[in-house]
Amino acid sequence: MPSIAIVGASADRSKFGNKAVRAYAARGFTVYPVHPTADAIEGLPAYASLGAVPRPIDMVSFYVPAAIGITLLDAVRESAAGQFWLNPGSESDALVERAKALGLRPIVACSIVAVGESPYQY
Repeated sequence: MPSIAIVGASADRSKFGNKAVRAYAARGFTVYPVHPTADAIEGLPAYASLGAVPRPIDMVSFYVPAAIGITLLDAVRESAAGQFWLNPGSESDALVERAKALGLRPIVACSIVAVGESPYQY
């Protein structure tokens, strides 16, 4: 199955970063929650940074503010992920421009919906 790193994963079940972890796990993906201080999220080991996630990573999905996300773009490029999602609230013009300058092709859309789930069912 494909793998996905959820950057901004949360233990709070009301947050979209948590809903994404659950939605992708329900679809059978290998899910890598990324959170700087969490040990585990939804029973899965959490990673302090994108660089700490085991390789390969097929997808990266951001659930962090754009000001934080823009600082993580080099790590996304180094991950060699085939897809890079900027979910609502995580995007900005500056982040998208910088991502493209680094050779990334950000997808600005809800990655939960893209996998065929509704974030509101979680």
